[in-house]
Amino acid sequence: MAEFRPFKALRPRSDLASKISALPYDVYSSWEARKIVKLNPLSFLRVDRPEICLDKEVDIYSEKVYEKARANLLELIEREELVEDRTKSYYIYRLVMDGRSQTGLVGLASIDDYLEGRLKRHEYTRRDKEEDRTRHVRATGANTGPIFLINRKNDLLSDTLSSITSSSPVLYDFTSEDGVGHSLWKVDDSQAIATITSIMASLDKLYIADGHHRAAAAVNVGLEMRRLKPDYTGEEAFNYFLSVVFSEEEVHIMAYNRLVADLKGLSKKEFLERTSEKFIINKVKYPYKPLEKYYFGMYLPGQWYELIAREETTLSTDLLDRLDVSILQDQILKPILGIEDPRSSSRIDFVGGVRGLQELERRVREDMELAFSLYPTGIWELMEVSDRGLVLPPKSTWFEPKLRSGLFIHRLNIGE
Repeated sequence: MAEFRPFKALRPRSDLASKISALPYDVYSSWEARKIVKLNPLSFLRVDRPEICLDKEVDIYSEKVYEKARANLLELIEREELVEDRTKSYYIYRLVMDGRSQTGLVGLASIDDYLEGRLKRHEYTRRDKEEDRTRHVRATGANTGPIFLINRKNDLLSDTLSSITSSSPVLYDFTSEDGVGHSLWKVDDSQAIATITSIMASLDKLYIADGHHRAAAAVNVGLEMRRLKPDYTGEEAFNYFLSVVFSEEEVHIMAYNRLVADLKGLSKKEFLERTSEKFIINKVKYPYKPLEKYYFGMYLPGQWYELIAREETTLSTDLLDRLDVSILQDQILKPILGIEDPRSSSRIDFVGGVRGLQELERRVREDMELAFSLYPTGIWELMEVSDRGLVLPPKSTWFEPKLRSGLFIHRLNIGE
């Protein structure tokens, strides 16, 4: 069974929630983050991307950067712009985007569930990004950004959260600059906490949707603390990390589209001829967004195409080979365009579906030669891959809306 716990959240004063909260650290470049903080000095990016508060020449992995993260977090606390709740509570976090809502339970997941496979993963972590977030957790003594978890459909949990939100006062209720609505409720009633804890204990597993590097970092620091305190009881805060759990039927995955810098020396005609061996190609007069599996959009300068995978391309019995991202990689990107490893190739870039097809056209006009629009990976595909202990190809999922950082923080008390 999965363990999930209430905690004493460090969170913004109600009048500052909209100003302090920010999108996840990895959504922005340093340049973009600097621009945002210049307009809004309270932005939590000062904690999650602290290099923006230092000279541009400072190495982003310098120890000064992590010291600055800690100093900026402590400054928010000292000015009482962030205040810690006095009692352990659950929180309910609702996001509304384009009229679609998703409601999640905020609490603490167990590092032991992560280590023992009850928190299912679907992607590899990169060593440099994992080390960066580990150093950030260690320096701040906190989980500053939540891990996005998914549970399989559970009517009792959904009904319980719905009942609480319909009968309890809301703590925060605001619309962020990207048009997403954010609402937060506190659950501090002892009976409600016991009910939620019991329901969560009945779940045999949870799935990591987004935040693999942050989860790994929290686990790394937790294990470090266990080595430093061999008499630990398991009740210490460092044994748990900040998470929000959403039901599978409410989660929305968008496409993760591809851009390629060149045709690897092929002419347009040669490239289309080779592609036609595995795909039916149709010219279209409009930006093409696939509406079902095995259909792809392709954009060469000034022209969109519909690609339909030929039947022999989709007959594999292997789950990973049948994914649209795998078909594109295995049939075009690797054999025709020579992109062996999309994780390391400098000739490929990735664009979240939230940016739209116009972004693909813009990039092809400015710095790329070719774009592909994909049908989104299904939530059932993610969970099946995770259940089998496999990993999705890189950049397979783009979740929207993104959870804001800074609305609730879990302090690890690692200096005690």
